[in-house]
Amino acid sequence: MIMAEEKKEKPKERKAKLEEKKPEAKPEAHVPKPAEAKPHAAPAEAKHAAPPEKPGKKSKKPRKKAGKVEVARGKRKTSVARASVKEGSGRIRVNSLLSSAIHNRYIRDMIEEPLRAAGPDGNKVDVSVSMYGGGEMGQAQAARTAIARALTKYFGEGLKNTYDGMDKYFLCEDPRRVEPKKYKGRKARARFQKSYR
Repeated sequence: MIMAEEKKEKPKERKAKLEEKKPEAKPEAHVPKPAEAKPHAAPAEAKHAAPPEKPGKKSKKPRKKAGKVEVARGKRKTSVARASVKEGSGRIRVNSLLSSAIHNRYIRDMIEEPLRAAGPDGNKVDVSVSMYGGGEMGQAQAARTAIARALTKYFGEGLKNTYDGMDKYFLCEDPRRVEPKKYKGRKARARFQKSYR
């Protein structure tokens, strides 16, 4: 019985000891920091001076100035192509791939035609074309128009006269569209035939 009473008293004793050890938290009064004295106004030259460089950070190198870049757009049916021309060595990239990666030779020749028509100037520029929408032929024709227009902007009116003499669709977008099919017929114009009279 004596042991049981001692065990019962122990948890109470522990709590009491813990409470005695903990110091009472006193609320600290807020003490404002002394205001720092503001320095006199600096001269105008010091305001525009560059901030000091942080150690460990590399200073930025000045960017190289990009050469002349011309951008143009071409459309055919539902296809849209955008071409950009800049100084280079006559390379054509179509949707980030070289034109030599296009397997259909007819389409590849159509896209490269404006550069060949430009003559030796065509080897002095790089062309980048992005195309979307429509089919393969529509995209090729849109790219052809976009490249020709961008080259004309880059090299001037002399090339424009050359393109006008070769083919009007170098610089003009082709307005033709497929005629829609009508009822009572198999195609736009064809009609279902009757086999009786």
